[in-house]
Amino acid sequence: MKANRTHALLSAASLAAALLLGGCATPKSYDYTAFKEARPASILVLPPLNSSPDIKATYSMMSQATAPLAESGYYVFPVTLVDETFKQNGMTSPADIHEIPTTKLRQIFGADAALYINVKQYGTSYAVISSETRVTAEGKLVDLRTGKTLWSGMATASSAEGDSNNGGLVGMLVKAAIRQIAETVSNQGHVIAGQTSARLLSAGRPNGILYGPRSPMYLKEGVPAQ
Repeated sequence: MKANRTHALLSAASLAAALLLGGCATPKSYDYTAFKEARPASILVLPPLNSSPDIKATYSMMSQATAPLAESGYYVFPVTLVDETFKQNGMTSPADIHEIPTTKLRQIFGADAALYINVKQYGTSYAVISSETRVTAEGKLVDLRTGKTLWSGMATASSAEGDSNNGGLVGMLVKAAIRQIAETVSNQGHVIAGQTSARLLSAGRPNGILYGPRSPMYLKEGVPAQ
């Protein structure tokens, strides 16, 4: 009897653990209520905040952000125009620009929404037996007409994705050293920033932004592509 009770308790514990792990593996669906109500057509990409030690991160990420948004069906204000407009108004710091009231941004540019980006990681790092170029960024889309946050997300990409450890310790050391030199010289961070931007800002991805009015998939969320 005691053995049967112990077995029952163990089975219940296993089931609870399985349900818990299963729940953790399923990402929570994003609430698009505000996004669907606003339906922005034009997006202003603000100069990203840079939390990394690499000074190239801000403009590298800013220039890479326009393509996935445009391909998702939005009109995106040209990077050069946006940058020059802020400079003409004495605004050169991304931190200061991010503090500009949404009503003022709407008045200056006439955009429906603004994209606020924070680059958390950017650049090539070397750690004895491994080297990689990694870019991680957070994004937040804000309605300039109401000040409401329509969407937020985070994405990362790395040059080490898909690497294997074949070749032994010596081979790994040599590979890491060569990669660090090559990726630093070639500014691989800009390339990886493009991959991060695509993952963060392309419509149709899980919990990503919705399609814009210039896309044939506009208003067809959840409908399979033809």
